[in-house]
Amino acid sequence: MEAGWLVCEFPWEGNGPGQPPLLAAPEVQASPAIPPSPPGPLAMALLGALLLALLAGAHAELPGCKIRVTSKALELVKQEGLRFLEQELETITIPDLRGREGHFYYNISEVKVTELQLTSSELHFQPEQELVLQISNASLGLRFRRQLLYWFLYDGGYINASAEGVFIHTGLQLSQDPSGRMKVSNVSCQASVSKMHVAFGGTFRKVYEFLSTFITSGMRFLLNQQICPVLYHSGMVLLNSLLDTVPVRSSVDELVGIDYFLLKDPVVSTSNLDMEFRGSFFPLAEGNWSSPNQAVEPQLQETDRMVYVAFSEFFFDSAMESYFRAGALKLTLVGNKVPHDLDMLLRASYFGSIVLLSPAVIDSPLKLELRAVVPPRCTIKPSGTTVSVTASVTIALVPPNLPEVPLSTMIMEARLSAKMALRGKALRTKLDLRKFQIYSNQSALESLALIPLQAPLKTLLQIGVMPMINERIWRGVQIPLPDGIDFVREVVTNHAGFLTIGADLHFAKGLREVINKNRPANTQDPGASSAPPPSAAAA
Repeated sequence: MEAGWLVCEFPWEGNGPGQPPLLAAPEVQASPAIPPSPPGPLAMALLGALLLALLAGAHAELPGCKIRVTSKALELVKQEGLRFLEQELETITIPDLRGREGHFYYNISEVKVTELQLTSSELHFQPEQELVLQISNASLGLRFRRQLLYWFLYDGGYINASAEGVFIHTGLQLSQDPSGRMKVSNVSCQASVSKMHVAFGGTFRKVYEFLSTFITSGMRFLLNQQICPVLYHSGMVLLNSLLDTVPVRSSVDELVGIDYFLLKDPVVSTSNLDMEFRGSFFPLAEGNWSSPNQAVEPQLQETDRMVYVAFSEFFFDSAMESYFRAGALKLTLVGNKVPHDLDMLLRASYFGSIVLLSPAVIDSPLKLELRAVVPPRCTIKPSGTTVSVTASVTIALVPPNLPEVPLSTMIMEARLSAKMALRGKALRTKLDLRKFQIYSNQSALESLALIPLQAPLKTLLQIGVMPMINERIWRGVQIPLPDGIDFVREVVTNHAGFLTIGADLHFAKGLREVINKNRPANTQDPGASSAPPPSAAAA
């Protein structure tokens, strides 16, 4: 070995005669395999949650209709609700208050609430699905009958009183019930009266003032016990009877129905109440039929108006497909129903075919039939809403007591513009024919021969057919709102794949009127409902 160099010798194996040796691969002893450690409980829980989330997302049904109630609607709702609350508090029944102090026997009976005076009230949304009403420093006007007996001296009569410093805090928890309707599922309540004031008068005024501590304390205690049961009954029974007027699955006409099944619990934020509905039409003859929703999910971002309603293309497509399946998308004109000018033009156009027929058929009434061959489709863009229709047009002669004689069958393609509007609680649509084309699916030569028929047929559709369609669809379909509430001052905005309608609310009927009309049987007495125990009702 020379200095400064390190010489290493490697063993070589021959690779045959005349070939350089190859480096022999060193032998490596395999180490024993280490089995992978099983996933821990936390990893298994996370994996299970991920799988459940993926499955839920894959099977989640997209809404065809959404409704948002904003905080701007709460002031109107509060005004109507407080009127209703005042009327409900007037139904409070307070037990008679009897007592004895020395030789004085007193009896307070027939206590009635006469009025509610508000100093401060607030209605607001609270996350976790609640609508909260808070009343502070209010007063209740009362009227009751007093009776006082001292030995053989008796005094009686009616007197007014007031409960002051009334505090009420009640929350309505909103959720989805099994039938797909929004319900008040629970009512939380706190109520208290800080003091009572009674202005006694008459001969025994001093005596009543002496007894007033016992009387007012007893009345305040009894009043504290009665406020929350009345509010509980109002929410769980009466307000739910109002929500029962919201349509879930109802008929639109004799052919088609609408399904407004609430897909999940309402989502409540500090400023909005959002609800998602199935929003799907169905033919009444096929009650179990449903169409898959593959449209763009409508989005609600606006908060300037009291309420917003959003409809996806699926909402309108399901309506047109339901009418298609019900066999309603066809029109047949026979004889004098065909406009005279069009009748003459059609006979002239097919003169070559008609003249070859037998004399008994030549002068037969003419038949014109339009029938959709596929369900129409709706397209919503920011520029507007259009409906595309493809239909067959059949022209034939209908001799009496003989089979009809076909002359021609052609394809019609039309594009209609659609304008939406809300009137009351009804969504209404008006259609206008924009583009029209007919052609033959047999030959290009026949399509050229149909060009003279395009203008007369388009005129027939515009003058004779479109008014009939608009008259029918202008009746509209009801939006899922309770009875007595209507939309006013609506604004329609188109988006890519859906449209939104912002509007304000108007109470066409008072809550009391609607609730009395739909009040369930055997609920006149607030105590009939499953009210919370009085000890939990008073703060």
